[in-house]
Amino acid sequence: MVNEGSGGMAGASPGRPGVLADPPLRAMADLVADGEVVVLSGAGISTESGIPDYRGESGRRRRAEPMTYQAFVGSAAARRRYWARSHLGWRHIARAVPNTGHRAVTELQERGLIAGVITQNVDGLHQASGTRGVIELHGGLDRVRCLGCGERTSRALLDQRLRVANHGWRAEAATVNPDGDAVLADDLIDSFAVVDCLGCGGLLKPDVVFFGENVPRERVQECYALTERAGMLLVLGSSLTVMSGYRFVRHAAGRAIPVAIINQGPTRGDAHAFQLLDAPLGPALTALLSELGPAR
Repeated sequence: MVNEGSGGMAGASPGRPGVLADPPLRAMADLVADGEVVVLSGAGISTESGIPDYRGESGRRRRAEPMTYQAFVGSAAARRRYWARSHLGWRHIARAVPNTGHRAVTELQERGLIAGVITQNVDGLHQASGTRGVIELHGGLDRVRCLGCGERTSRALLDQRLRVANHGWRAEAATVNPDGDAVLADDLIDSFAVVDCLGCGGLLKPDVVFFGENVPRERVQECYALTERAGMLLVLGSSLTVMSGYRFVRHAAGRAIPVAIINQGPTRGDAHAFQLLDAPLGPALTALLSELGPAR
C-alpha cells in the first residue's frame, strides 16, 4: 500500500493522509485521468444529503437494529413494524437531493472517465444527479416487490395506498436510518395498517436486499465483470465492513487493479488500497475535480 503524505485534515486517522495533502490527491487524480474508473459507493457519499450512514458519526447514533429478511418473512408483527417505520422514513429519503459528491461522480462520467458505478446505497441519489447505468447492489427503496407473484411496483404507489389505509394515523420520525427505517414508539406501530399486493394478495417487500438476504447472483457477477475491466476501483464513502462490497475490493486487488479509497475513517479495505483519503466526500471530490482541471 502506498501511503503518501502526512498533513491534511485535522482528525484524519493515523496512516491515512488528509484530503488536501497534495501528493496523494495528485496521484489519485492521475489514476482517474487514465479513465476506465469503476466507482464503488457507500452510505458516506449520501450523508451530505441528510441521510445518515451506518458506521460513521451519524451511524453511531442509530438506535435500532436493521430488519432482517428472516424476521420480515416470518412475522406479521415484524412486517407491521417495518412498514410503519419505513412509511415515515421513506418520506425523508424521497425528499433528499444529490450533493456535490454525487454531482462530481456524474461530471466524471460526463468527461468519459467512469466505466461504471456500483452503489451499496438504496437512496437513488446517483441516478437523481444524472449518473447513468448505476448498478444498485442492494436494490432501491423507490420500488416494491411482491414475494408472491414477483411484480414490481413503485414506492410512490404504495405510499398512496398506505396513506389511505392509515387515514388519521399521525406520527413523526425522531431518527431516520440509511435504509429509510425511522424510530417510532410501539403504540404507533401497533395501530398501523399494512397492505398487500393488489394482484395476488401476497406480501409486499421493498425491492432492497435485507440483512440475511443474498444479493442476486447475476447482479454480483455483473459487478465482478465490471471490476475486472476497470482501470482502477474508486471506493467512495464505504467502510467496507460487510463482504457485499468488500469482495470487489479484494477482487480488484487480486488482479493488480489499483484501488483508491475516499472515506471518513479507516476501512476494511485499507490494506488493499494504493491511495487513501480521509475526508468528507463532497470536499474530496471537489478537490479531485480541481486537480483534474477543466473538462476537455
